[in-house]
Amino acid sequence: MSSNNRGLGGRQVLTLFVTGKTQRSSMAIENLKRLCETEFAGDVELQVVDVLENPQLAEDEKILATPTVVKRLPPPLRKVIGDLSDLEKVLLGLDLRTKPQE
Repeated sequence: MSSNNRGLGGRQVLTLFVTGKTQRSSMAIENLKRLCETEFAGDVELQVVDVLENPQLAEDEKILATPTVVKRLPPPLRKVIGDLSDLEKVLLGLDLRTKPQE
C-alpha cells in the first residue's frame, strides 16, 4: 500500500454521482472502486447515486456535472468531476494525498 491517508483518521466516506447507465458512468464507477480497493483496503463507505433516479439528492448536493465524486470524510468536503481515470489526480483533488508519488 502506498503512503496515503492512513494517518488522516481512518474511514473514507465517498459518494459518486452518475447519470444513467452510460459508458462514462461505468468507467467512473470502475475507476473509483479500483481506487478504493488499492488505496483504502475496504476502509471506505462508497455510495453511487444515479441523478436520473435521485434528482433531488443531486440538487441538494449542488451537483452540476457528472460523474462527480464527493468526499465527506475525512474533512474537508471535496468534489472531483470526471471519469476518475487519473487516480493520483483524484486522490489529490479529494485531499487524500498531499503530494504526487514519485
